[in-house]
Amino acid sequence: MVSGGLLLVLSLGGCGFQLAGERPLPPALSSVYIDMVQPYRVGTPPLETSLQSRITASGGVVKSHIGDAKAVLRLSNLSETRETLSIGANGLANEYRLVTQVTFELHSGDKELIPPQPQGVTRTYSFSVDEVLGKEAEEGRLRDYMQDELAALILLRIDAQLARGRAAVPAPGPKPSDTPATAESPAPDAAPAAPPAETPPS
Repeated sequence: MVSGGLLLVLSLGGCGFQLAGERPLPPALSSVYIDMVQPYRVGTPPLETSLQSRITASGGVVKSHIGDAKAVLRLSNLSETRETLSIGANGLANEYRLVTQVTFELHSGDKELIPPQPQGVTRTYSFSVDEVLGKEAEEGRLRDYMQDELAALILLRIDAQLARGRAAVPAPGPKPSDTPATAESPAPDAAPAAPPAETPPS
């Protein structure tokens, strides 16, 4: 029998995200280095693995050396937290909220294409003290899925923000006329005063 939590994991596939390879890749990610800034840990985070797979499936190339890439996708502050949502009659938690967050930014040489900004994913699941081991394994699978979903969201936001940036560039306007501007003519000099009338001889 499939547990309710596992059904939640399986149902997340219908969140509306396109599968890797179905969405055109932004040109800025055609050659990219993924810079995962994090404290030491064993293994590669699912987020980085998912980004590599999605970018490669969409026709991009993930470089292993930063100097070989046209752009750098930097990820930092990756965190996973669990919050208690409800407590049962026995005084123990029976529902949790999982939150996975990361900060991403995109650079090309010395140019900042996308400034640092956070992105997160939240999911809830039930917990039973009678199924501790199974629920812990289930939570681990859900966390991995959430990091994969986080990778999809990051790519969607990069695509949208780069598209807005291209749209914001104004179209070239008409060229100024080659005819030089006419200088304002100086005001004419005042007319000379008439000479005084001569006095007739007495």
